Amino acid sequence: MGEDTRSSRSRRTRGAGRPRLIDYPRRGRNGVRRWLPSWRLLLGTSLAFIGGLLALFVAIYAYVDIPGENAAAQQQANVYYWADGSRMVSVGAVDRQNVQLSAVPVSLRNAALAAENAGFYTDSGVSFTGVARAVANMARGQETQGGSTITQQYVKNTYLSQDQTLSRKVQEFCIALKMDSRKSKDEILQGYFNTSWFGRGAYGVQAASNAYYGLDVKELNPSQGAFMAALLKGAGEYDPALGEENRRRAVERWSWILDRQVALGMMTARERAQYVTFPEPRKQSLSTNMSGQTGYLVDLAKRYVKKQTGLADADLDRGGYQIHTTFEKNAVQQLARSAAGVLERHIDPEARRQDQHVEVGAASVRPDDGAIVAVYGGADATKHFTNNADTSGVPAGSVFKPFVLATALQHGTVAEDGSVQPVSTESFYDETGRLSTSLLPVPGPNEAASPLAAFTRFPTLREAMMSSAATPFLKLGADTGLRRVEHMAVGAGMLKSSMAPRDGEFPLGTSSPSAIRVAGSYATFAGDGLRHEPYSVTRVLRGGKAVGGLERSPARRVMDAAVARDVTSVLRDTAGNTPAASATAALGRFAGASTGENDTQRAAWFAGYTEELSTAVTMFRSRPGEALLPMNGTGGQGSVRGSVFPAQIWADYMTSIAPAGPSAVVPPQATG
Repeated sequence: MGEDTRSSRSRRTRGAGRPRLIDYPRRGRNGVRRWLPSWRLLLGTSLAFIGGLLALFVAIYAYVDIPGENAAAQQQANVYYWADGSRMVSVGAVDRQNVQLSAVPVSLRNAALAAENAGFYTDSGVSFTGVARAVANMARGQETQGGSTITQQYVKNTYLSQDQTLSRKVQEFCIALKMDSRKSKDEILQGYFNTSWFGRGAYGVQAASNAYYGLDVKELNPSQGAFMAALLKGAGEYDPALGEENRRRAVERWSWILDRQVALGMMTARERAQYVTFPEPRKQSLSTNMSGQTGYLVDLAKRYVKKQTGLADADLDRGGYQIHTTFEKNAVQQLARSAAGVLERHIDPEARRQDQHVEVGAASVRPDDGAIVAVYGGADATKHFTNNADTSGVPAGSVFKPFVLATALQHGTVAEDGSVQPVSTESFYDETGRLSTSLLPVPGPNEAASPLAAFTRFPTLREAMMSSAATPFLKLGADTGLRRVEHMAVGAGMLKSSMAPRDGEFPLGTSSPSAIRVAGSYATFAGDGLRHEPYSVTRVLRGGKAVGGLERSPARRVMDAAVARDVTSVLRDTAGNTPAASATAALGRFAGASTGENDTQRAAWFAGYTEELSTAVTMFRSRPGEALLPMNGTGGQGSVRGSVFPAQIWADYMTSIAPAGPSAVVPPQATG
């Protein structure tokens, strides 16, 4: 027993002489001191921990690479512009249009740097204190968000999610370090401006400039730029439109940013003194509103771009296109007001069955180049999806007759022996059915009266047009050649696909061109026989570069100038017999025509033109899946097929937008 005790004591003695790797609990200490770590142990543990973190960071840094841009960062909107260059609408899931850094004013760049990262151009792209703050916040159970550099914010916006987690923060830190070594500071700052959220649904500084001030970013002054920089801290708290408290914060931060630029030497005190009034942004508005006529305009422009440039839907869905249209805002708004006004005054679908399902379509085309100035596609593009201004299926009726007349004036009629007989506007068909220019003699006092004695002569082609007579034009079309008539109408601007079969009724307007095509083809008469193809887009840009394919073909002569002027002369006289005549005194002379009471088609038209503008208006009744409904009684018993209403819309619109002074009194041109 004694030997065992001595052996055990001996082993303890030998063990006590050996050094331990970790002296804990501490040897040779008693009580509390035995459990207090030594400074060597604390230092070693700290160094080991730091070394482990560094090793882990090196491993993560080596593992994490710069990923591809996330889908949201790549998305941009397509922006459509009015003819005057002002913004019409932004279309796309993300309201963003990327710009070059050179387009961002230096004052705005300085404001952003002063507010977010004054040392941007000299730092390594990361903030160590920001990461430390994130770790501390995580330990307290709070969000990990901390002060990030502009490079880190750009990385978060472009390559990562918006999740506030420590792992995302570490990824952001590593990627930002690599980003800073691979991209220039200007490239990073440009990306930052294009990916940051500014509120009001706007991503990127260009979309934000439009959302808050209705300006391109290059037009912002230093005061406005300081407000834009304030939004970078959190648009939900600094947009003045969201409440008085927001406005107070916005004013304070705007002022601080200006002062901060002075302190950093980015702005002089004298320049700062110029900006003492807060640059109040405009009220918030929906930038992607497709209601009213906007949806119709966008659809027209988009289809034109696809046809001319070859861009597919997939290309346009990428976004980033700036599409400049020919549409004039005031003309579009006035055309909508004129149509709505006439419908409100005269059409009552609740009181009259004949007033149900009434639709109106209208279009204005500029004769000297074919630009589509305005369209009316229906009451609201978000509720009535078919564009009434650009739809086929509505028979033209008497508005087609001028093309029959133009064909005869241009080519003459072909006699049975094959000879060609010239035609004038004063020609008429005599009792034998032959085209003549000789007046039927008036019976003498002792002569038997002819059955035609009630007429001193047959009506001339001019008079037949004025009275909307059918028989002379049926005969004239047949004698001229229906193929030639079709060729003339298509050459003037109507689509081949809208032409009806060339049967006996063809000259009376069984074809169904759209309002845009009627206005465009009548613009050919206004242009003395020169045809300009209607167009709706002047240019398309992406990334500051023009998209090709929008070059317009030169004007093409369709008929002799004298023929076009003769048709205009006839239509000018015809206009005096239309419901628009008394309402258009301010226009002076104009050429116009409408569907007449003798037309059997289920639609009403009026088309007319001055030298400046050719406009066509149609009204019809349509129910989905059915043929056109009768127009008899539409607007009340006093109305014959509602034919008076297109003329009233035309007159109200044209007189409202007519230029003042002598230029308003121009030779009219037209048809209906």
